Amino acid sequence: MTASIGRSIQRTESVDKVTGRARYAAEQPPIAGQVYAWYVPATVPVGTVENVELADGGPAVHALLWHGNAEKLGEVEDAELHVLQSDSVAYRGQIVAVVLADTLQDARAASARVQVRYADVRSPDNTLSADHSSLYAPESVNAGFPTDVTVGDPDAALTTAEHVVDNWYSTAPMHNSPMEPHATTAQWSDGVLTVWDSTQAPSGVQGDLATAFGLEPANVRVIAENVGGGFGAKGSTRPNAVLAAMAARATGKTVKLVLPRQALFDVVGYRTPTLNHVRLGADSSGRLQAIAHDSFQQTSTIFEFCEQTSESTRHIYASPNRATTHRLASLDVGTPRWMRAPGEAPGMFAVETAIDELATATGIDPIELRIRNEPDVDPASGNPFSSRSVVQCLREGAEKFGWDRRDSTPGRRREGNVLLGMGVATASYPVLISPSTAAARVEQDGTITVSVAASDIGTGARTVLRQIAADALEVDADAVTLQLGDSALPKAPGAGGSSGTSSWGWAVTKVCNALRDQGPLQPGNSAEADTTDDVEAQKELARMAFGAQFAEVAVDVDTGEVRVRRMLGVFGIGKVMNPRLARSQLIGGMTFGLGMALMESGVVDHEFGGFANHDLAEYHIPACADVTDLEAVWIEEVDTELAPMGGKGIGEIGAVGSSAAIGNAVYNATGVRVRDLPITLDKVLPHL
Repeated sequence: MTASIGRSIQRTESVDKVTGRARYAAEQPPIAGQVYAWYVPATVPVGTVENVELADGGPAVHALLWHGNAEKLGEVEDAELHVLQSDSVAYRGQIVAVVLADTLQDARAASARVQVRYADVRSPDNTLSADHSSLYAPESVNAGFPTDVTVGDPDAALTTAEHVVDNWYSTAPMHNSPMEPHATTAQWSDGVLTVWDSTQAPSGVQGDLATAFGLEPANVRVIAENVGGGFGAKGSTRPNAVLAAMAARATGKTVKLVLPRQALFDVVGYRTPTLNHVRLGADSSGRLQAIAHDSFQQTSTIFEFCEQTSESTRHIYASPNRATTHRLASLDVGTPRWMRAPGEAPGMFAVETAIDELATATGIDPIELRIRNEPDVDPASGNPFSSRSVVQCLREGAEKFGWDRRDSTPGRRREGNVLLGMGVATASYPVLISPSTAAARVEQDGTITVSVAASDIGTGARTVLRQIAADALEVDADAVTLQLGDSALPKAPGAGGSSGTSSWGWAVTKVCNALRDQGPLQPGNSAEADTTDDVEAQKELARMAFGAQFAEVAVDVDTGEVRVRRMLGVFGIGKVMNPRLARSQLIGGMTFGLGMALMESGVVDHEFGGFANHDLAEYHIPACADVTDLEAVWIEEVDTELAPMGGKGIGEIGAVGSSAAIGNAVYNATGVRVRDLPITLDKVLPHL
């Protein structure tokens, strides 16, 4: 037997995907009597709905549901799922009705005939500012991290520091907009609800739908056979799942609801804009004496969500005086949600840009400055790191990237009408592991079926879990069949927080070890496993993935246009399960960082509410032409204090630090410091 872990095994489902056999939520074959739903969005920024009716003419419809006739649901924690439960409109684009017809075309046409009468309409309060009257400190931030942490006296230390950086940095709203739009097909049969849903979390959707419709979880089945990306937007139950299930129960028919692309900019979440006040104080040698990071972001008026924007700052550099805070403004907007590296991506842009400014102020090379401030233990907890590879990533990256060719004086490298510059930034992301269950059985033909209610959202989870199972069973990967994407399988956490492989893989390893411990793999043998106790028994250590991001840019002096010529990411991510898939995840994250740095920006409509650029024609994302030379590598890192496989999450760390590296490269090229993302030509050209 050849070990599977560490090999670039081809994706399990690759042939099915390229031949079209792989089915997504919207592609399930029509069920007899199936009808189609189309949602009706609010067209006012804030107000109430007095009445909804269907104008005469056009094809017949099966139903028009709105809060006046929709069933009352059980209260799910996320108020965005309280679909059609009140007359209140909290933001433009919120779902106020749904219409059902025999065909998708008829349903969409009928939605144009829906007449909604509004009252109490007013202009939106949707501008985030650091002095907004609604600002408050949430009890905690995403993933349960503390809201504020203060150690020592940063204010006092800043007054005596030899070098001080005190600036504001901002990031724009960003939209996940995965390739596959959110879609749900819902069917009721004898009190049992089955949904085919585009979700990162089948078990989570199962629980929410059970609560909403007053069912036992066993009477809800969520199937997510293939998911075409999510980036966090499908990490929790979304309104489409609730709406489809509600419509199916109201009509007694199977209902298919596919959200149009524009809806993905309104009702499924987005990355909040952020404002970051970062203050750094250093002595004459560049060693930090104070770090302060105050972050400001927005949430809706109906549900609280707060990214952990200042969290990474607590772990990345040593300083005796530190303060990090989070503040939220409740605005007339949709609720922000997770987007690849929530908190870490915008927060590290701010801090790593400030560190670059400190390097300029002290005259110290940006890499050397970071190394001088490397902590011996986790600054936040005082715990040892299970492993920490920042210095190695920086040094190896500098050598591979040719950092010694960088001119420390901005604006001196030129080719024709373009200025060239290099930038660097550090990346970090926490190692998150959640309890999971799994099952395994030996089939009559001697192959082994391993089951876990995980979700493969395009990352290659099916393939990697097969590899993990094969090595635990000491068999070839071809002897293992992996079942996932179904809440009827052993309960598992969703795909998010770069935790999937560690969480599911631990359960898969445990169940396969249990099966092997029974002796020879005989047909009929089976085992089950639960890692709850194992996860809770982990030592108190700081577990994080780290990296160093490098970028070289060319800036056109005539237009101010920025082009990224090349990028390199060097990462410390523990043991790599599948190099091909790992590289794909890392460069995908780096591409996200490029988009964040140069082009992605949700334009808030301050008059009518919502976003003005709610499609992929006007919300720009990187194309292949924007990513000409991008590479990700990793160091050899052995960490025995992780899940048994020894790996760290890789799905998000590529998106951390990459935008700062690009911004720092723009400064090195031009001498223009852009602190507000994205770095568009209008922010560069006037200063050239």
